[in-house]
Amino acid sequence: MARFLVVPQWQGSPSARAMLLIDGASAIAGDLPRAATSMLDAPVEAGDSLGTGVRRVSSLQQVRSLVAKEMSPETIVIGGDCSVSVAALDAIDRDDLAVVWCDAHPDLHTPESSPSGAFSGMALRAILGEGEPQLVLSPPVSRARTVVVGARAIDDDENDALAGLTRLGVDDLADVNALADAVAATGARRVWVHIDVDVLDPAELSAVSEAAPFGTTAAALSAAVRALRERVPLAGATIAGFAPRSPIDAVDDLGTILRLVAAVA
Repeated sequence: MARFLVVPQWQGSPSARAMLLIDGASAIAGDLPRAATSMLDAPVEAGDSLGTGVRRVSSLQQVRSLVAKEMSPETIVIGGDCSVSVAALDAIDRDDLAVVWCDAHPDLHTPESSPSGAFSGMALRAILGEGEPQLVLSPPVSRARTVVVGARAIDDDENDALAGLTRLGVDDLADVNALADAVAATGARRVWVHIDVDVLDPAELSAVSEAAPFGTTAAALSAAVRALRERVPLAGATIAGFAPRSPIDAVDDLGTILRLVAAVA
């Protein structure tokens, strides 16, 4: 049975409604097997930038320290904002690891380019070893072993950083083996799958901080992830970005979320 680590971190989000991510993580946790699920006691306070160009760094660092103590092989991390993936990856062996980044936004900003100073928009850049030194991964994940899926809300300052990364668009997922083929081509022997739920089309799931039209479907993404797992062992996964505005919204979208959970677990 998979092990789940629920990380209700909101401090990496740029949204004015960022604390809804706590509710989203809790809603998902309620439908996970209790014996296999741990809830991280993440700080609620915003935290301080500590003189960096990243907001709330002190809280982000505190969460990273807590995640490091709780991580184990093949853990499924439930966010919270999508920068929880940085903390999770920092806590595992990254030799021969590929990262699949399923997200409407590529999250490739640096503190210098970010319009918000929010770390979630810098998360993948930090995984690649670039950005605020206190937060980047060292050693980083190789660009040659990074696959970006479904990115369509891309800021001008992120375009150069996309160079050298394998990209799959929404239409590419019509081929159920496209993702598995892309990861296999990297030569990696394990893979971490990050899913920010805003990679889905808003018609499929509305409870996100910043919806982007023309996303993929839960069916297509789940099938692609299952095909990937048949070819490359899963080192772990993240599902993040669920921000329901009410309990009713949470109930409406949980079926879709749990379909993604089943695909990675």
